[in-house]
Amino acid sequence: MSDRAQLARLIGQARRIVAFTGAGISTESGIPDFRSPGGVWSRMKPITFQEFVGDEDKRREAWSRAFSGKAGWTGRAPNAGHHALARLAAQGRLSSVITQNVDNLHQDSGVPTDRVIELHGNASYATCLECGSRHELEALRAPFVDRGEIPTCRWCGGLVKTAVISFGQSMPAGPMRAAEEETLACDLFLVLGSSLTVFPAAGFPMLAKRSGAVLAILNREPTELDRVADLAVRDEIGPVLSEIVP
Repeated sequence: MSDRAQLARLIGQARRIVAFTGAGISTESGIPDFRSPGGVWSRMKPITFQEFVGDEDKRREAWSRAFSGKAGWTGRAPNAGHHALARLAAQGRLSSVITQNVDNLHQDSGVPTDRVIELHGNASYATCLECGSRHELEALRAPFVDRGEIPTCRWCGGLVKTAVISFGQSMPAGPMRAAEEETLACDLFLVLGSSLTVFPAAGFPMLAKRSGAVLAILNREPTELDRVADLAVRDEIGPVLSEIVP
């Protein structure tokens, strides 16, 4: 039986699927990844959370990057892999998507927002670091671009930052807790496009495996967990899922 056929069988047999997605599912939409050669961080040094909070010049640089689109994390369309997961969600068999991505493409593809667990935040909007209020980027763009005003909260005056989790920033407790609960409850844990090298997020696949779930990995490159997975398929995500998810 081919790898694709085996993956189709595992998906077909599963009743509660959790998909764990990394940069590899979104590179097929033209979103650059973070860490590989030619990725975002090889082209620009990341601004740490501590730098953003403590240095006005770094805040200004961060917002310049956000509004210029240099990172390229937003403005793309979902691809076949995202749409396949949306179909599984509509069928009631995809319990949740745990994602390391910040591009909002799972929601854009039709996966209900309450089923998307974002471990590293979201680049499509901003939040206040004091009160947590959400701010839409378009409302912040003109004051910054036209008048140079660094965004602050309209409610409490606190610092506003894109909702991406920066280096040095604490992982969000709510999503981490929700991801653990979903991982423990699934019968198929499906890794899509993650190298499984960034922790603590990369710990969820092994947690699923130890809890009795089937672990399947679909990634273009080998991962550290291929040797313990029930199935590891090295292939393109969109074409494979388009073929096997009705």
